[in-house]
Amino acid sequence: MQVVVLLVLAPRYGPHRDELYFVSAGQRLAWGYPDQPPLVALLARVSTEIAAYDLVVLRLWSILAMAALVLLAVEFARLLGGGRAAQLMTAVLVAVGVMTMTLGHWLVTATFDTLAWTAILVLVAHALTATGWRRSAAFWLAAGVVAGVGLENKHAVAFLLGGIVVGIALAPATRRVLLTPWPWLAGLTALALWLPNLLWQAAHGWPVLDLSGDIREEYGGFGGRAGYVVQLLILLSPVITPVWAVGLVALLRRPAWARVRPVGFAFVVVATFFLVAGGKGYYLAGLLPPLVAAGAVVVAERAPAIRWLSVRWLTVAMVLLTIPAWPINLPVLPAATYTSSFYAAAGDDQAATIGWPEYVAQVQAVIDGLPAEQRRTAVVFTTNYGQAGALEWYGVGVPVHSGHNGWRFWEQPPADASPVVLVGFERPDGFFRGCREMTRLRNRAGAENEEARAPVHVCEKASVPWSRLWHYDA
Repeated sequence: MQVVVLLVLAPRYGPHRDELYFVSAGQRLAWGYPDQPPLVALLARVSTEIAAYDLVVLRLWSILAMAALVLLAVEFARLLGGGRAAQLMTAVLVAVGVMTMTLGHWLVTATFDTLAWTAILVLVAHALTATGWRRSAAFWLAAGVVAGVGLENKHAVAFLLGGIVVGIALAPATRRVLLTPWPWLAGLTALALWLPNLLWQAAHGWPVLDLSGDIREEYGGFGGRAGYVVQLLILLSPVITPVWAVGLVALLRRPAWARVRPVGFAFVVVATFFLVAGGKGYYLAGLLPPLVAAGAVVVAERAPAIRWLSVRWLTVAMVLLTIPAWPINLPVLPAATYTSSFYAAAGDDQAATIGWPEYVAQVQAVIDGLPAEQRRTAVVFTTNYGQAGALEWYGVGVPVHSGHNGWRFWEQPPADASPVVLVGFERPDGFFRGCREMTRLRNRAGAENEEARAPVHVCEKASVPWSRLWHYDA
């Protein structure tokens, strides 16, 4: 059912600004980009080769990833001894979670980061509970391969691996595992698979560190830390949070689960690290499915002892209370209805998928209004990668450039490019000369996104080197 719903929703509204960026990156494949490793760009490239600029094909990877996430959560419940009721509860709650549905709708790095974290935790749990060194070694090496692929999607996997090592050391039942070679061979396997991206980062001056600094600055204060906690608590759904909280406590306390206790410790360690260092709540998304599974096992065990409690009806109630939150990030409502509702105030990611064809048409009209000889030499320069990606996705017939993140390492405009169509610059006179504002972008749905009311200028040429216009932004 989850897959069906996501397939139905996939073509609604439009691409997310991050998806537009990944598609552009996929047309310029490399072993890395300043803000991400190459995996999602590669998936975007495969999708565009199959069906160019088709949202369903583009997002199919994410739909399959979240279906796999559900299966992994169920496997963890089974590993803990959960029966059919616990496994069904796990599957349903993980599948309908707001986070899961959102990540299944967009092709973004967080989707595959979440899948990689959960897969690593399940494989490590199998390795810690396996009988016989051959089975244990196989699970460790499988975890290393998944971690290596995950690191080629997002560097945050390294923090999970550190949390797992600390968790194993903290649990008396498992700390001797660190004296065996298998966890370390798994780590070396992951490092070997990560190496191409590390070499790319080193060759380009470690731009990921600059971006990480921006994130710490934005989310490191008291307000950022409070938002981190709140986001974590509502990530799946406020009504599902008690289930994974119960699961966390059980993982840390149940004697029968002593050998999988590092999973609980890993959550505590990594959650604390990001709280102190400054991070976003969704960084922990991949830790939650195993905790939900553990909580579902506890609830299923206790339900028969409480006369009025039924696992089936409790699960149904949580689903019914979770689905109303879907429109925050999912295109369930008509676009105009969404933008005029309270859902639009709950987050800005959904708004970032609305209006792109209109925006591109308005920029195209400015380009078409240029004299023929100017159209032959014109270039477009945008303030962010979403705008640049949209102009490539829908096409405007002239070269498109931007100074945002990965676009910094791609084609720069000629030093004497003229005229320059600027998108999103409120005050371009400090960087360009002879500028005239031609229009301001608008969308019929009334979405308040970064592009709404952004100015479009036509300038004679840049008055500073293009390198002055390049920037990183989280």
